[in-house]
Amino acid sequence: MKDMVILMKQFMDKNFLLDTETAVHLYHTYAAKQPIIDYHCHISPEEIAKDRHFDNITQLWLGGDHYKWRLIRSNGVPEEEITGDATDRIKFQCFAETLEKCVGNPMYHWTHLELQRYFGYYGVLSGETAEEVWNLCNEKLKNMSVRQLILSSNVRFIGTTDDPIDTLEWHKALAEETDFPVTVAPSFRPDKAINIDKPGFVDYMERLSETVGYPIDSVADVCRAISDRLDYFKAVGCRASDHGLDFVPFLTADEHELDKIFKTAMKGKTITAQEAEQYKTALLLHCAKEYAEKDIVMQLHYNALRNPNSRMFEKLGPDTGYDVINSVFCGEKICAFLDTLEQEHHLPKTVLYSLNPSDNAMLDTILGAFQGTEAAGKLQHGSAWWFNDHKAGMEAQLTSLANLSVLGNFIGMLTDSRSFLSYTRHEYFRRILCMFIGRLVENGEYPNDEKALQKLVEGICYKNAAAYFAIEG
Repeated sequence: MKDMVILMKQFMDKNFLLDTETAVHLYHTYAAKQPIIDYHCHISPEEIAKDRHFDNITQLWLGGDHYKWRLIRSNGVPEEEITGDATDRIKFQCFAETLEKCVGNPMYHWTHLELQRYFGYYGVLSGETAEEVWNLCNEKLKNMSVRQLILSSNVRFIGTTDDPIDTLEWHKALAEETDFPVTVAPSFRPDKAINIDKPGFVDYMERLSETVGYPIDSVADVCRAISDRLDYFKAVGCRASDHGLDFVPFLTADEHELDKIFKTAMKGKTITAQEAEQYKTALLLHCAKEYAEKDIVMQLHYNALRNPNSRMFEKLGPDTGYDVINSVFCGEKICAFLDTLEQEHHLPKTVLYSLNPSDNAMLDTILGAFQGTEAAGKLQHGSAWWFNDHKAGMEAQLTSLANLSVLGNFIGMLTDSRSFLSYTRHEYFRRILCMFIGRLVENGEYPNDEKALQKLVEGICYKNAAAYFAIEG
């Protein structure tokens, strides 16, 4: 028997994930060169304005990153060495020792892309190499800042996530600068005003009242305050809103019923799930109508079950790595919500994200029922989100969108991150996109038409989002 020669690709080389000649060509010729529009993220505008420097890689990598915290906990590491008072060096070591076991996890790929692109390290991070990587990264961080990281990533636009009561002072400061060519725009996130059934609602209403300068005694007052703050956001460059929902609500009530619900909640009394949904429906409809009038994109993220571990929620609070995928089916409610707006010609450009991948086909068929002439792809199925932004999840989202809608109108990737290194997620997505399209071409399912392929790839990577969010340049 002749000797068998097994050809093995190098670990994450320049053609990582590009498994056809067409994919290699599309990525390196078109996709890799496109600027980044990061239209939804959670980074701090203050840190951009102040051009923060980080003392070490743990501050940059592990501070606030619940993706990494979640993995480290799964390796049996004490909380003290994850979010507690352990030294940054110990926390980094714990992450490195965890990462080497994370075969198949996107964090493995993201981490090494970041090490390659920002620190020039092409080795493998593990418990054994942690000291080497720690020293290398920290030495290079002495000459790195937040703005340098953004500029080196070819970022053109950043959409942060901001509460209606935010002063937006840092966005204003950045807008006045002439030597930082990246637009940093606020996104309107009114969850605290909508979540009438969540702790802190009464206190938040008082803070909202202080911000707008008048009493909030009724649902009409809440709507007025939302509108006033949205005007303020728009004046500071807001192009999008964002809503983090348990599910998309749709249960209507008249003004008298809504005011009764609101006043009950403001007295600190418990309201029913039905009453909470009625209030949320009214507020969300009001927001959507305002978005349509002001040409602000509406993003709806739903189907996350948040904070199921009550003991750790009490200890650490929200957004610390304990949320899970939920399985609430609300297809009929989404359609009823969109249809109500459509009937009144108040349906804004809308991006729908479900954390449950089983909703992909449903969302992609909903798009086709409510498209409009305001934009190509007025309704969008948002990129694979949170627990789905891995290779299989992105492929599944792209496949469903291609099968049931118009992939060429897709507005592409976002980071949804608190890290200034996470722009490599755009590279990850673009490689997977070119892999997906390349396979279709080489399988004879799409023509090998250079102009058409260039338009398709450049559109999904950059140009579609630029047009959708009205970003110049």
